[in-house]
Amino acid sequence: MSAQTAQGQARQILDMNAYRPGDGQSRPVERRLANLGAASVLFYRQPIEMVGAEGAWMIAKDGTRYLDFYNNVPSVGHSHPRVVEAVSRQIAQLNTNTRYIVSVVDDYLEALKALLPPELSNVMMTCSGSEANDLAIRVARAATGGTGIIVTETAYHGNTALVTEVSPSALKRGSLPETVIAIPPPGAAHFGEDIAGGFRASVEAALAEFGRRGIRPAAFLADSIFSSDGILADPPGFLAPVVEAVRAAGGLFIADEVQPGFGRTGDAFWGYERHGVTPDIVTMGKPMGNGFPMAAMVARPDHLEQFCADVGYFNTFGGNPVAAAAGHAVLDVIREEGLQENARETGAHLLAGLRQVAEGDARVTDVRGAGLFIGIDLAEETGRPDPAFTVQLIDAMRAHKVLIGAAGRYGATLKVRPPLCLTREEAERFVEAFRAALAG
Repeated sequence: MSAQTAQGQARQILDMNAYRPGDGQSRPVERRLANLGAASVLFYRQPIEMVGAEGAWMIAKDGTRYLDFYNNVPSVGHSHPRVVEAVSRQIAQLNTNTRYIVSVVDDYLEALKALLPPELSNVMMTCSGSEANDLAIRVARAATGGTGIIVTETAYHGNTALVTEVSPSALKRGSLPETVIAIPPPGAAHFGEDIAGGFRASVEAALAEFGRRGIRPAAFLADSIFSSDGILADPPGFLAPVVEAVRAAGGLFIADEVQPGFGRTGDAFWGYERHGVTPDIVTMGKPMGNGFPMAAMVARPDHLEQFCADVGYFNTFGGNPVAAAAGHAVLDVIREEGLQENARETGAHLLAGLRQVAEGDARVTDVRGAGLFIGIDLAEETGRPDPAFTVQLIDAMRAHKVLIGAAGRYGATLKVRPPLCLTREEAERFVEAFRAALAG
């Protein structure tokens, strides 16, 4: 499929709201570009130099405080003291790899497993969601004997060589390999009122295409809130028929919980739980350590055994004691501070406020989401997605001291994902900044 469509120009995920050479260079920007070169990715046409953060706020070098509605990594709040203390204590005591038995590691793994289906009892710790998804694909292929992977059209699952192949939104040129098929995301724009039926039909068409290519399916890989596709959460349950179809064809369901996991949707701890399904493999990352780099793949023992029969796996830093300490602190904070409940309640208040603003502005065509993960669609008068206006609005929000990013095939959806500790007052501040930005 061509990147150019009747609706507009598809956009590569890392290009959304990014600095571009020629936008003007300060000395810190010049320094970064000299160090990273073409691989450098900076937010905003005029990048911000940050020096601190706390809770839902980030602090720039010039003293400006920004309300952070973009970054889902510090999920329980920037610089949370419980996580800081746990990491500091453990790194002062011991940090090593999983070839040694260190109780803090198994304490964490058991706490994490208690939140997952009992049949998913083996956890492989990694350092990034990319590594976790890479491993998940390899395990799925070993367990099924198939190679075919189904993803959605604007999916992003990471940046290893293997995972880039199943991340259409990461591709700047070229096409997906023969073993990967991208289907339309599960939204009303593609399937009308029957999202569950239409989405299943698309998966079945992909499975049939694999059959014509002589390729056995290995897995359907999905971020269960479809964040890169524009945040598509409802109706709850639409994933169940898809998972049923994939399994009937011999494939597995890999739930990528890097974005929706750890209570963000409010309704459930994991995004897939909103759909009443049990994945075959679960991957997770960023929010696990609240900024400390850690991730994991969780699988059934028989699937992992089939993979390990052919190749071993070891990750030097994956599952280190400091990561385990950070991860355990995050779980404790989510439970003790009621952050899943806060995501549900504050998220509902935020959603209602945004929908009220949308009623008065035809350029806001939809506001949807679950908990503290919301998508806001922006369009021209014709109804076509308006990425240019989206960039203008993002810059205007920055002027109102709020950080926000874009998502979706055309980069015309605001991606709203603040820390789970967000207060009602902070949610209202965002709504007022959004209203003011629309007013110009």
